[in-house]
Amino acid sequence: MKLKRILAFIAVAGIFVAGIVGYVVYKKAFVSNTKFSQNEVFVNIPTNATFNEVKEILNPYLTNIDNFDFMASSRKYPQNIKAGRFLIKKGMSNFDIVRALRNNIPIRIAFNNQESIGNLAGRLASQTEPDSLAFVKAFTDPQFLTENEFTKETVLALFIPDTYEFYWNTSATKIADKMAKNYRRFWNNERKMKAMNKKLTPLEVSTLASIVQKETVKIDERPRVAGVYLNRLATGMPLQADPTIIYALKKQSGDFNQVIKRVLYDDLKIDSPYNTYINSGLPPAPITMPDISAIDAVLNAEKHDYYYFCASPSKPGYHAFAANFTQHQINAREYSQWVNKLGINR
Repeated sequence: MKLKRILAFIAVAGIFVAGIVGYVVYKKAFVSNTKFSQNEVFVNIPTNATFNEVKEILNPYLTNIDNFDFMASSRKYPQNIKAGRFLIKKGMSNFDIVRALRNNIPIRIAFNNQESIGNLAGRLASQTEPDSLAFVKAFTDPQFLTENEFTKETVLALFIPDTYEFYWNTSATKIADKMAKNYRRFWNNERKMKAMNKKLTPLEVSTLASIVQKETVKIDERPRVAGVYLNRLATGMPLQADPTIIYALKKQSGDFNQVIKRVLYDDLKIDSPYNTYINSGLPPAPITMPDISAIDAVLNAEKHDYYYFCASPSKPGYHAFAANFTQHQINAREYSQWVNKLGINR
């Protein structure tokens, strides 16, 4: 009888202990362990991160890092750490957090009209794991350039400003390859045929589009501006595009971040293959990364008799066009007077 009582006591004690253990395990596994106020946060886990590094990254967002450690170890996460960008939602338990850390979330990368590979590299590095140097190396790799028929000068045409989807930890080399595939997909047979009909190669279209891009921010005006330059090319007139002078000045100084609002007469004498005042035809490469609207503006340029244009003081953002030099002088004089009135010297 006494033995039965002892056994019964042990059984009850075991159930009690098991209950306590079960409760502790349940609390560590399934009770909320987040302490941020927003609905969700994204965390970036670097390539080859250790478990301790992961905990350091997560610590600001978790109520109890030791409980997370317990659950992660129980689910063998330290032996299977994934790099990438991961979504942690408010109220998640440690069980949910470990599961979330196995689901790499892609990011949408965007860049605009960069004037140099260095600037593009910096823009991409601010949104992904690879650093600027890795991007510059990938984009200027001799084999990469040869395979895609570009040089260090012309490769600007490869990168079409848009929004792209990658994983945060995608390598610079893989991003470069995807950009190249996108470029080849963009230049479909229809666009190639339009370029051919204008006696231009895709690279020449991108080069002219880069000038159009810089000349006007008004998308509806770009086909007309493109038409002016095509008229000039057809008759052998120099393009005399101020944006190419600005680019030449920046390239010569090595400072692509400087702001030049006004081209001066002395600037027109700069010794550069990008100076379209003293060199006929197109410059040797794009002066920026033209977006799709600028490229299509060249491919679908407006047909007209205009050979000149200058900024319009009466219609900000747009231009006044002229078919002859006399009218252009009148338009240019009005614009010059307006600029002087505003006190813009450079």
